[in-house]
Amino acid sequence: MSEPIISVAGLRGTIGEALNPDVAMRYAAAFSACSPPGLFVITRDSRPSGQMLAQAIHAGLNAIGRDTLAASIAATPTLGILIRQYNAAGGIQISASHNPSEFNGMKLFFNEGRVIPKEPGSRVLEQYKTTKPQWVAHQNIGKCTVCYDSTTAHLDAVLETVDAEAIAEREFKVLLDSNHGAGAVLGKKLLDRLNCNVTFLGKEPNGNFLHTPEPTVDNLTGVCEKVKSAGVDVAFCQDPDADRLAIIDGNGRYIGEEYTVALCMDHVFQSAIKKERNRKPGAMVINCATSRMCEDIAKKYDIPIFRSAVGEANVVEMMLAKNATFGGEGNGGPIDPAVGYVRDSFVGMAQILDAMTTTGKTVAELADALPKYALVKRKMTVELAKVPALLDKVASAYKNLPCDRLDGLRIDHGDAWVLLRGSNTEPIIRIFAEAPTAEQAGKLCNDIEKLV
Repeated sequence: MSEPIISVAGLRGTIGEALNPDVAMRYAAAFSACSPPGLFVITRDSRPSGQMLAQAIHAGLNAIGRDTLAASIAATPTLGILIRQYNAAGGIQISASHNPSEFNGMKLFFNEGRVIPKEPGSRVLEQYKTTKPQWVAHQNIGKCTVCYDSTTAHLDAVLETVDAEAIAEREFKVLLDSNHGAGAVLGKKLLDRLNCNVTFLGKEPNGNFLHTPEPTVDNLTGVCEKVKSAGVDVAFCQDPDADRLAIIDGNGRYIGEEYTVALCMDHVFQSAIKKERNRKPGAMVINCATSRMCEDIAKKYDIPIFRSAVGEANVVEMMLAKNATFGGEGNGGPIDPAVGYVRDSFVGMAQILDAMTTTGKTVAELADALPKYALVKRKMTVELAKVPALLDKVASAYKNLPCDRLDGLRIDHGDAWVLLRGSNTEPIIRIFAEAPTAEQAGKLCNDIEKLV
């Protein structure tokens, strides 16, 4: 890739090719030009290239007159907390999320402490494409200061949403696979405060990933084997910037990412109905690729549920519009407004431990009590420019079935659905299919692959 992939929320590319200090400085300057006055907070995941990019971004922002706060290695949801804590004009998380180590990226955060919405993000993209940075004279150069405590406010916010004392009494045995990512920074502190006996995999946030970063079943096979012999109650697996969480039960069974939001949602609304944790029953928002488990849970508790386009910013926009109690995406990203409008693996860990404490059930029992569907996820390499024509081709082939163009193409098969959409960050098409059985879901994917 010679050019970074840029969306309204950020950019991503290979270091030394698509992403270099010049790109980082110009993109940060464009973001600054579209933002209100004030401080910018800069955080990064643990990739070694992140330090170089951080230095370039600080230099670029200081050179146009912005003050910056260097919070070093921190989880993406932590950045949202820091922006609110310091009343900042915005923030940038340097991360390529689940991509391999040769990638890195920049994720833009609004002054409200959430991923930048579509409209202002579009203005940043236009500014980046059309306008050069305006460097200031020496007397107007901004200052860079260091944040020495990035985690306390985030930790306190998460702990306030659960019964920390009751969890601590259980002394859960937990395996935390931070995979040498940014999640290790707050992950240890959270589990220590909850009095868990923790087995760590990838404790040092150095970016030397122990396995392929995306926390999928194929990539966590080795972790599942370790869990079998570790004698733990539950295993939590984070992606490199810790906004996603996958779960493994005490027997080494991969429960997965899709169950994270569903388990949290079930517990949160139980708590709301019982008037616990200062929760009030309200709407739930998920994206159009999230399992219908959440719809069944919403029906059980008689709460409204809404689907947005895929993407954290889209989910958050609808959560705000619907005054939602909880939200998230099926890739393991719960969003709790009580903590912040950002996908948050620490919210997931705390809520699941709270559910285990409240019910006295294992995580396996909690997962097995949820509605059962098979969700199959695949991807195909496709030039992004060809995606619209491919979607039209598939829509024509399924013209006799209900089709939704909210995001990509979603086809309703009655008791099943399939979603086909181009990635915002990679030259691929993603295919999601959910059905009562894995065979049915797999066939739906096969049919789409044949057409594409």
